Amino acid sequence: MLKAISLYTGVGGLDFGFEAAGFETVAAVEMDPVACRTIRLNRRWSVLEGKVQDITSRDILKAGGLRVGEAAVLIGGPPCQPFSKSSYWVTGDAGRLTDPRSDTLSSFLRVLRETKPRAFLLENVPGLAYKDKNEGLLHVLEGIKRVNRDAKTHYDPSCQVLNAADFGVPQQRQRLFIVGARDGARFTFPLPTHKDAVDADLMDQGLEPYRTAWDALGDLPQRVDDEDLALSGRWADLLPSIPEGNNYLWHTRRGGGERLFAWRSRYWSFLLKLKKTLPSWTIQAQPGPAIGPFHWTNRKLSAVELGRLQTFPDGIHYDCTRLETQRLIGNAVPSLLTEILGRAIREQLLDDRPRARALKLLPPARTDVPPEEKVGPVLEKYRSLIGHHPDHPGEGRGAGAVRRALAQKTATKKKKPTTPQTTGPQPSLFAEAE
Repeated sequence: MLKAISLYTGVGGLDFGFEAAGFETVAAVEMDPVACRTIRLNRRWSVLEGKVQDITSRDILKAGGLRVGEAAVLIGGPPCQPFSKSSYWVTGDAGRLTDPRSDTLSSFLRVLRETKPRAFLLENVPGLAYKDKNEGLLHVLEGIKRVNRDAKTHYDPSCQVLNAADFGVPQQRQRLFIVGARDGARFTFPLPTHKDAVDADLMDQGLEPYRTAWDALGDLPQRVDDEDLALSGRWADLLPSIPEGNNYLWHTRRGGGERLFAWRSRYWSFLLKLKKTLPSWTIQAQPGPAIGPFHWTNRKLSAVELGRLQTFPDGIHYDCTRLETQRLIGNAVPSLLTEILGRAIREQLLDDRPRARALKLLPPARTDVPPEEKVGPVLEKYRSLIGHHPDHPGEGRGAGAVRRALAQKTATKKKKPTTPQTTGPQPSLFAEAE
């Protein structure tokens, strides 16, 4: 099998896909002890537990039994909260490169420079490449140029944002991928293979309908007696009154239920319920008690169900709480998508065509879809909320956004000017770990 180095491994979403594509993770670096324990429970990868910033490339190569230039691929999804969509939603903007957490990008580039794999794949949030806010992407691309100058390599990166549902994953999830080869070979991203079934002419385009939540979960028990999966909190008893595929917007003036909430006054995933005939919405890593998506039988999703929606291979075990399990799975990349990218990297950049034609992690298309679940009434304890609720004024205009903007303006006014420092030698982007 082709040998892979994995950085920011998490629970192994990227790695499971590359594994299905014929790669073997020989060295994995992860700082989360729960994730490391889960990896060791399921795979025999050599795991270095700690921050990538604190682990030398020499130690990574030694753990994998590799020499410089021997790894087939370096893969990783540096955690970059400063570039995430939720960061923009909460603050109206994001610190991006001024946020110390963005240092993970530089650490990935440092290992790339010092290990010289034949190819690499870097995965991240789409916000890294937002128009007019793409400092993070430019930072990576400029860093790759420096890698080439310093290491005498020829990585020529290709970048693209992909929606996992377009490739057979039963979940709507967009991620940015950057792929390059050491010899300068150019990578072409695979074309979508699936499309929303409501769009016409699927067959004419050679596409299949999206894989759905039922395709992923249809062979699993639907109603389970598990206290860990029961909803809790103020809104638990309201979920049964929302139809499949809907969220709290059902109970607004534009929905079909009662007027309990203002239009667009909550997160999209608030009281969000799966629909059997649609892909899941993005699995959340750290949901509150009322944040979905929830199962159509009005409960939380089990670890097996979460893994199915992320197209993990069956049989992954977790020795942690349900909240920790959801965090691990929600932070991962859909493995089917990386299986497809891994196969394309093998064929295009490593001149090694995969033997198996069929994808290992693609869910089956199920035809035995049962009817939608019955919708329950709005209980009396919620009916006092019925009334006139003005629509949210729009992005950046809500009370919270106005309050934050005012606070930021006030802080800027109070800030005293500082004497500019004389420009001196700048620290290397690839400073070796201590």
